Amino acid sequence: MSEFIPNIQFSQLKKLNASQVKRLKCCEVTSDGQYLFTFINPQTDFIRQSAEQKGQLSNAVGGETLEEILKEEVTVNGTI
Repeated sequence: MSEFIPNIQFSQLKKLNASQVKRLKCCEVTSDGQYLFTFINPQTDFIRQSAEQKGQLSNAVGGETLEEILKEEVTVNGTI
């Protein structure tokens, strides 16, 4: 975890409404002491483009779409 980026619990993040999230500084989101992701709130177009490029690189390496995750959950629960 970074010492320069503040931490926030996932449960705290979920309590914020959209306008509060827009005001939030970039932070590392954790749950039960486990790192989940880094929330980047771009304040300039340059930062937004940089974050999008990093996201594309991350997606090229791995991960699943929301649809894939939800389909797997339905299959595991035996409803399909």
